Amino acid sequence: MSLPRITRLGKAHGATDTLSLDYEARFLRRKRLVSDGGRAFLLDLPEVVSLGPEHGIDLPDGTRIAVRAAPEALLAVKGDLTRLAWHIGNRHTPCQITPDALYIRHDHVLADMLRQLGAEVAQVTAPFTPEGGAYGHGRTMGHEHGHGHGHDHAHGASDD
Repeated sequence: MSLPRITRLGKAHGATDTLSLDYEARFLRRKRLVSDGGRAFLLDLPEVVSLGPEHGIDLPDGTRIAVRAAPEALLAVKGDLTRLAWHIGNRHTPCQITPDALYIRHDHVLADMLRQLGAEVAQVTAPFTPEGGAYGHGRTMGHEHGHGHGHDHAHGASDD
C-alpha cells in the first residue's frame, strides 16, 4: 500500500485532524509523516517550508490536517525583557516573545548567560512558536561566526 503523496499545502481552516511537530520538525520539504489521528502520508513539497498554524494538508480521502506546534523543552526567561531579548537576538537564537516572558529552546549555555544578566530562567515544556524573520514571516536562520562568513556586523561593545 503506497502512501498518499502531498505536493502542496492548503489552509488549516476546517481541519479534522492535526499534525504535531516540534520547531525543527516543522522545517521540511520531503518526509513521511503520521498525523495525530494515525494517518500516514508523504509530504513532498517543491521547496523547504517552515510549517505554521496557517498550513493545512489535504489528503485524497478528503481529510484536512492542521499543523500545530508540539510541546518541547524550552526556557522561560523573565526580567528586563527588552535587554534580554537584545542579547538573545544577538546570538541569532529563535525567540518567542510574550508580554511576561521570552521563550527559547533549552540551551544550558544560554541559560547561564541569561542568569548572569539577571534573568530568571525556568525550564518548561510547551509549544514553541518563535518570531519570524526580519520581514515578519518564515524563520530566522543562524549563521557561523568563523572567518569568511561573508558579512560584517558587531556582536558586542566596541573598543572606541
